[in-house]
Amino acid sequence: MPHPHNDAIANMPASALIGIIEESKMTYVRENLSIFLHESQIKLLKQVKKHEKPHHKRIRAKQFEKAKKDDLFNVHLGLYLKKYQKLEKLGLIEIDLQPDNGLEYDCKLTPKGIEVLIEIATLEGKWESVVGIGDGDREVLKRLALDSFEISYRHKKNREFIF
Repeated sequence: MPHPHNDAIANMPASALIGIIEESKMTYVRENLSIFLHESQIKLLKQVKKHEKPHHKRIRAKQFEKAKKDDLFNVHLGLYLKKYQKLEKLGLIEIDLQPDNGLEYDCKLTPKGIEVLIEIATLEGKWESVVGIGDGDREVLKRLALDSFEISYRHKKNREFIF
């Protein structure tokens, strides 16, 4: 008997299919992760790792400098800081409220945070096997990702990396 969602999925646009795939991956990771994290916390933890890179710190320092001119800067700063503080309470990151790199605050992964990111990456790899992503699929996805990246990168560059 065919899957009950075959017809619905057959008529979906690519963007909806990508959403289903992403939701499946995130659900698999969250169900199997040794620590409870919300989807947004997983994404934020990955951002901390990305933002540890020196060139990302320089971009973020420029963003903060430009954003300080906005009346809502302190509201946004407080909201973001609260999200990071939740990860800090879990022992996944450390927050420096007075960094000497031009940022309003900076975060770095703790050893526990690094372990959780490794676990997430492992689970994402297992999910690929569960859903049957092979080498040919991966090559198609890489090409799509590169083409897609250009759109978002160009947008960020035009906005001078202030979003």
